[in-house]
Amino acid sequence: MAWYKNWFDTEFYHLLYCHRDMSEAEGFIALLKQTLQLPNGAKVLDVACGKGRHSITLNKLGLDVTGIDLSANSITEAKKWENETLHFAEWDMRQTFRKNDFDVVVNLFSSFGYFDDNTDDERAINAMSESLKPGGILVLDYINTQFAVTQMKPREIINRNEIQFHIQKKVEAGFIKKKIEFIANGENLCYEEQLKVINKAAFEIMFMSNRLTIEHTYGDYALQPFNAATSPRLILIGKKI
Repeated sequence: MAWYKNWFDTEFYHLLYCHRDMSEAEGFIALLKQTLQLPNGAKVLDVACGKGRHSITLNKLGLDVTGIDLSANSITEAKKWENETLHFAEWDMRQTFRKNDFDVVVNLFSSFGYFDDNTDDERAINAMSESLKPGGILVLDYINTQFAVTQMKPREIINRNEIQFHIQKKVEAGFIKKKIEFIANGENLCYEEQLKVINKAAFEIMFMSNRLTIEHTYGDYALQPFNAATSPRLILIGKKI
């Protein structure tokens, strides 16, 4: 089983990253809506939405939102928030979801770069592009891998409730790899994560080959200009042609 199917569906994944709460999402999403000048009622697809924190915030701001994610458990939780203009579905991001149907597609908080095969990255970008109406906007929010590698801590311990997560990080075979070990319910557990080292130039090529022109590039959640050496994020705004 692929690591992301295994790890993302566990309660421990959500415990480790419980600091990524609704309040963190709200400021960024509100600023994004304002910057993109999205009208109320605009149709948004949130790709790899997890439990839906960004989808919920987008919907509260007046947008018609559909969130999709491969994790069945995450979608079950997200569905508790559904209403007439907020829906969720279990879906593989490499497959097109409702062709030419959305004004905006968002892929947020590094919900990309999981796949070993570069062809799968291309398929995911293509699927997002195909879901957009002509002239629609893709927002892809990724880590700035150049900055992340220079700031990486090889070892880290994070305490969450009764669980102590021991985390090791390294760069290997073109990925930032994370090994996560902990004890839960008397059992030694170990999971892995990996994010592909993808720079701005590589994303530009993928965008161009999938009918997307990059309109803006930002470097953080305050939407400051991108700097490869110092920006923590790489936020690309693409327009479908």
